[in-house]
Amino acid sequence: MKHFYLPFEKKQDFDYSAAAIEKLSEYEKYQLSFHPERPKYLDYLQVFKNVEPCFESNLHGSNLIQTHRAVLDTASGPVKVMLVGQQSSPTSNFEQLQQLMRKNGTAEQWNQGMPTPASYERALKAIKLAEKEARLIITMIDTPGADPTEEAESGGIAWKIGHCMQALAEASVPTISVIMNRGCSGGAIALTGCDIVLAMEYSTYLVISPEACSSILFRTRDKANLAAEISQITSKEALHHKIIDAIIAEPDGPAHRFPQSAIASLRASLCNHIEQLSAIPQEEVFDARVQRWKQIGRWDRITEEEIASFEQHRSRRIARPEGNMFVQRHKGCRGSDGKRIYDPVLYSALIDDNYVCKDCGYRYTRLSAYDYIDIVLDQGSFREHEATRHLVDLDILGFPGYSQKILEERKKTGIASALLTGDGTVGGKPVVICVTDFGFLGGSFCMSTGEKIWQASQIALDRKCPIIIQAAGGGARMHEGCSSMVSIPKIHVALSRVEKAGIPVLTIITDPTLGGVAIGFGSRGIQLFEHKAGNIGFSGKRVIEQYTGKKTSHDFQTTTWLQEKGYAKHIVNPMSMHMDIETIINDFYRN
Repeated sequence: MKHFYLPFEKKQDFDYSAAAIEKLSEYEKYQLSFHPERPKYLDYLQVFKNVEPCFESNLHGSNLIQTHRAVLDTASGPVKVMLVGQQSSPTSNFEQLQQLMRKNGTAEQWNQGMPTPASYERALKAIKLAEKEARLIITMIDTPGADPTEEAESGGIAWKIGHCMQALAEASVPTISVIMNRGCSGGAIALTGCDIVLAMEYSTYLVISPEACSSILFRTRDKANLAAEISQITSKEALHHKIIDAIIAEPDGPAHRFPQSAIASLRASLCNHIEQLSAIPQEEVFDARVQRWKQIGRWDRITEEEIASFEQHRSRRIARPEGNMFVQRHKGCRGSDGKRIYDPVLYSALIDDNYVCKDCGYRYTRLSAYDYIDIVLDQGSFREHEATRHLVDLDILGFPGYSQKILEERKKTGIASALLTGDGTVGGKPVVICVTDFGFLGGSFCMSTGEKIWQASQIALDRKCPIIIQAAGGGARMHEGCSSMVSIPKIHVALSRVEKAGIPVLTIITDPTLGGVAIGFGSRGIQLFEHKAGNIGFSGKRVIEQYTGKKTSHDFQTTTWLQEKGYAKHIVNPMSMHMDIETIINDFYRN
């Protein structure tokens, strides 16, 4: 049988022992986690009995997530389970894999291990069936990330990933997730928001690939090892940061060389943890889940004196010009014919178009957090929550330059972190509001954001008033590693608590709402899409064009494009947004 060998495996002194693996570089440990011969989801099916596939489909990418009914024998007796497993390639047999990939269409079918919208649709169906049949849900994670193509965006991949997290947050049955190999980015977090999260000993759990992290930080992909090191992506580091609950030992060595002992170890670990979960009465499953996710994340606190040193209520609106009705056109504007346009822009038209150039789509400004407070709430009604006012980002990884960057962002934006929460009124009716400032590190989702929304949701529950969340941001914050990403399922649990109590969640989706922000609170509640907003979805336009080598279509990821695809059903203009929201709030209080 032919085998695949990573470069370090060919060295004479490498013997697959724990000591030898510990000496590997962080990038080599990353490579080890997705060695093509590591056991895949289908290999682990031998742990279970009465395995029966369900929701099989021929849609593109549906095989990247496979689903099975099964039974697991435990010391307390057989347990019915629903398996939702990411299968990153057709087989872990390298010789067979080479032969299969030579067949026309096979490589395209397996999509480089990246799940598509059809994959997550299959997962959603399985989760719903598990609840109907009272089956414990086990998700198995093995992915380099979700599909970054325009086709996936057209299929609503951001919302489908978000709906998977919401379904797991609200499941009436216990849930367990196992990171088998590599669990990367939103493709992984879609299915890891569970009651217990386990990881194989030599797996990795990461918010962004080391190559992409290196490209962003150092403008080269050649420092991937340094990026892997500072991002702390191994299972041991995930356990240290308390974003997984336990490590499943690979007792004889890495699973690609000792598969049977790894499979036996996974079985023993599952049996142990399933017995713990089975002891929870069904009516207490959700409450136990709330208590678990309440503990997730780490953050810091600052004093009122520190806040006073930078706090300013800044606006980024373009002021009405004095003496004339026009503002200067932005540099580099070109019409559909490619010709430069120099004429000034009518101010009233610019406002009507939400600061977007009607000729080329350029956005003149992105509003600040305080601008959205002024737009949404009754004038002067906002009061920041004391519970979240002093809560700020924590540099848990010692990420290069992060602490200094946070200080710079505070001075630049006048706020302590990317998200503010507070109380206010709309039409005189009380609401809780959360607003994001894209100017603060791109509004990226982080641990403090997760905790602030958690606390704001609790306040909305206590006061029985609607919660309004303005979404903006480019994804999960890589400076906090996988911990930032793990805070996304946390807010799904928080918002599900609110909705379960019959209290509305309103989400205002603004430009940009991508990645972790889109699959998090951007996918929840009554969604109001801001007029002329763009960059709304899972993968950014630049990422997609670099990956596919093709230009995206006209108006891609704008509210117009999303409306055509059936995702943006409620589009609101900032000038009239207050009235739209007031109608929804009044309906709640009237009923």
